[in-house]
Amino acid sequence: MAVIETTNLSKTYYPYRKQPGLAGSLKAFFKREVFPVHAVQNLTLRIEEGELVGFLGPNGAGKTTTLKMLSGILHPTSGEARVLGYNPSQREKEYQKQFALVMGQKNQLWEDLPALETFLLNKEIYELSNKEFQVNLRELVELLQIKDILDIQVRKLSLGQRMKCELAAALLHKPRILFLDEPTIGLDVIAQKNIREFLKFYNQKEKITIILTSHYMEDIQQLCPRVVIINLGKKIYDGKLSHLMETYAPYKILKLTFNGNGITQEQIEPFGEILSFHPYSCVLKVPGKKSRQTAIGLLSSTLPVDDILIDEVEVDDVIRQIFQNKT
Repeated sequence: MAVIETTNLSKTYYPYRKQPGLAGSLKAFFKREVFPVHAVQNLTLRIEEGELVGFLGPNGAGKTTTLKMLSGILHPTSGEARVLGYNPSQREKEYQKQFALVMGQKNQLWEDLPALETFLLNKEIYELSNKEFQVNLRELVELLQIKDILDIQVRKLSLGQRMKCELAAALLHKPRILFLDEPTIGLDVIAQKNIREFLKFYNQKEKITIILTSHYMEDIQQLCPRVVIINLGKKIYDGKLSHLMETYAPYKILKLTFNGNGITQEQIEPFGEILSFHPYSCVLKVPGKKSRQTAIGLLSSTLPVDDILIDEVEVDDVIRQIFQNKT
């Protein structure tokens, strides 16, 4: 069942330009030079219940704007969005109880108070009974391992601890949809891993739909079977991450080292496209389906091969290539 559906969803801003100095201020006062910025253009999506979808795109691509429209913070300029059967723009109370939005660069926790105070406030906002609150809190505290930091001022917590508390506050009312905007930004690798493991487990356990934006490709690779790529406000890809790699990177990288007297460039050329060369090491790009065959051929050849490493193409390199081709 689709829980999120959008049709030609668009958002356009109208900022204005102003020349510097007093003259520029006076000119802008009487006649502003307004120009359109198309943050999101004709976005059509269908997301099923329980999916974990990654939104990818460079800064300014429209990812956060899309999340804000789906959560009702922003009104679309045109197009239509239906989330759980509701129109987000109407900001109905019953709808607001069924989703949560966590933004990595904006806190919902009160800096000068312990996280538990925010949890108690959310209990009242979402009209949870004492039993619901205690059961949900106990579960989240255990899963996120935050029992020892609930009574500590938020400003005294590490970034990783804060994000765990942010997630607990967002999930306290058991939402059906979770919008996550850069949830691992600024976190160290251990904290990132902990957040990813929690989200993966919680998604599988509760069948909650999660829409995730991130600049960390590791987040997308570890969490999101499906990715939506947005650039300059337009959707340029929507599908499986595995299919994305097969389509845009149908090759693999062979890293070789040689012993003895080394090799010449002419000797290695028949085996693939040379990306870098040294008599004692080189990097080749070969068709993905022929990578094993090529490696076997190298090992059985007369070349003094010491070691071969077959590498997958990095996902972020593929995404970068797509952006460059679409601009």
